[in-house]
Amino acid sequence: MNEAKLIKLQTNKLIAGMEMLALDVDKAPTIMSYLQLLQKWNKAYNLTAIKQLDEMVTHHALDALAVIKYFTGQRVVDVGTGGGIPGFLLAIMCPEKSVTLLDAVGKKARFMRQVKRELTLSNAEVVHSRVENYFPEEKFDVVTSRAFSEMGQFLSISSHLVTNDGIFLAMKGPRPEPLHADLPFEQNACWDIDVPFLAEQRKLYRFKKTTR
Repeated sequence: MNEAKLIKLQTNKLIAGMEMLALDVDKAPTIMSYLQLLQKWNKAYNLTAIKQLDEMVTHHALDALAVIKYFTGQRVVDVGTGGGIPGFLLAIMCPEKSVTLLDAVGKKARFMRQVKRELTLSNAEVVHSRVENYFPEEKFDVVTSRAFSEMGQFLSISSHLVTNDGIFLAMKGPRPEPLHADLPFEQNACWDIDVPFLAEQRKLYRFKKTTR
């Protein structure tokens, strides 16, 4: 199959998945452009273990799109974003939101800056920093991560980034990760996430800070 046919086939798959998630499919071409950049740069930069475009559609794009509706607030930071997931998907789908993509690895930051330029994502900001060293002028309504680290570590090292009434959203697999009782966070929601064309179970956890 030639490249043009492959891209069209996977675009159709992406659109079908977005329709199953009740999302606006007008952004599908931009999402595919992002995935093609990710695949191209991955050959040299090793940004993700997933190399084939069809798996990028399911395991990256649709996986992130399946949780879009849970992102409230205007300012979001994606901690340890890697190649930009879910941050870029959120920035593409929600142009009214301000999305910061934070990662400590230089080659990943360079790739993300190229994506921002090529896709003209003015609502996305790329920050090359360790999360514990990043102190923005304005805090965030939502702090999120996707398989970034163990749950307690993610919450602890990113706690300084959230507003007083903000939330943490952690995208995880099926294995439960209980928090230590002494940590000042409360889990106030957990959703089972169905990703179109993906058999693996996903969960999305929501936390907030406590006063203790």
